Amino acid sequence: MSHEIKGINEECGVFGVWNHKDASQMTYYGLHSLQHRGQEGAGIVSLENNRLHGHRGLGLLHEVFANPDLLTQLKGHSAIGHVRYGTSGEGDIINIQPFLFRFYNAEIALAHNGNLINAKTLRKELEEDGAIFHSNSDTEILMHLIRRSNKDTFIDKLSEALNIVKGGFAYLLLTDDAMYATLDPNAFRPLSIGRMSNGAYVVTSETCALDTIGATFVRDVEPGEIIEISDNGLKSYRYTDETMYSICSMEYIYFARPDSNIKGINVHSARKRMGKTLAKEHPVEADMVIGVPNSSLSAASGYAEASSIPYEMGLVKNQYVARTFIQPTQELREEGVRLKLSAVRGVVEGKRVILVDDSIVRGTTSKRIVRLLKEAGATEVHVRISSPPLAYPCFYGIDIQTKEELIAANYSTDKIREIIEADSLEFLTEEGLINSIGLKLDAPYNGLCMAYFNGDYPTPLYDYEYRENKED
Repeated sequence: MSHEIKGINEECGVFGVWNHKDASQMTYYGLHSLQHRGQEGAGIVSLENNRLHGHRGLGLLHEVFANPDLLTQLKGHSAIGHVRYGTSGEGDIINIQPFLFRFYNAEIALAHNGNLINAKTLRKELEEDGAIFHSNSDTEILMHLIRRSNKDTFIDKLSEALNIVKGGFAYLLLTDDAMYATLDPNAFRPLSIGRMSNGAYVVTSETCALDTIGATFVRDVEPGEIIEISDNGLKSYRYTDETMYSICSMEYIYFARPDSNIKGINVHSARKRMGKTLAKEHPVEADMVIGVPNSSLSAASGYAEASSIPYEMGLVKNQYVARTFIQPTQELREEGVRLKLSAVRGVVEGKRVILVDDSIVRGTTSKRIVRLLKEAGATEVHVRISSPPLAYPCFYGIDIQTKEELIAANYSTDKIREIIEADSLEFLTEEGLINSIGLKLDAPYNGLCMAYFNGDYPTPLYDYEYRENKED
């Protein structure tokens, strides 16, 4: 199964700025704040005198722009950028964004965070119609649809294309006279607008990037909305009224930085509440609570606070190693855990430890961490997970596309506890998660996508539908 479903699926970061004299530099700083969303490649495209100029490359942002001249060459008052995390072996420069298209009558740059669930069908149709693709990424599809449209204005062409693509998407486009930001009808991925003191507009995947460059939060891009930013200011259009909030719950649990706000909810505070709820749902006697750095520290502090058990630093992270969930192969993930974490013997030796983590995906990392703690002398390790079991694939932009990859899809909680060698294992309930995040939107699950936990997908699955049925 896995080879059949594994697609180019992305959890990425996009950033754009309009009307700032140092647009590329601002975009660089913004992308730096979003580096956690993708470490495989990065790129920036700038607009100067109605011409687009771009540079992109493989690696971390500072590696791609290691030569300072590369940034200074990207002149102009506006720019968009992208940090990419690709999930299959397509670590090729042709898949690094933003894509820059030069047509006989237009130049357009495009950056995308998310995953299209009808990409395979659309690509086949477009290729049969004569379209030529330069990358393996589903991002290019939108541009072919825009160019194929017979509508008069760019905004109408874009609207028509957005009604054809399905799935999770946050797009940023840059043309010779405007920057466009748009979100899918479910707002799976976050996208926010900010403004700088000099009047420049900023669009970003996460609000933490606004703080980095000293911009003020204006508002979130709404589901089904296109924002046009030009020298005439900001205009809003709707390409569909069939919208329903299904914000990716994993953004709150794992992906987003703790200093970001998503739909008005601070990520650290949400994680802390998850930890507090977890302590109430699944208490256990122990000497200390420790979190897995960095994404679980907020939940661990919440658990400690609610249980009145001391919070300690029992694991230390080497900050210079990329995240293991965001490593393309299993072998690299396992190697990554060894490089990433060390247990603090002086803290955990002879102690009963509650280990709080945000999720168990494949189980390999959890097992390794439990072993690290026991090797360092912990007498008991009780694992508490601040999310429900991940039992269903995600098709909207996360690197989990088969049930085979998910330990909770194949084993009971007790069997997982045995596999990861923990003394006990408990997960946060779905209700506990929804209440802890605290969204109050008029939509199922208060506006969250909970499909990874219960299989209730907020959209049809299009290209993936028949595979799921076959798998079941």
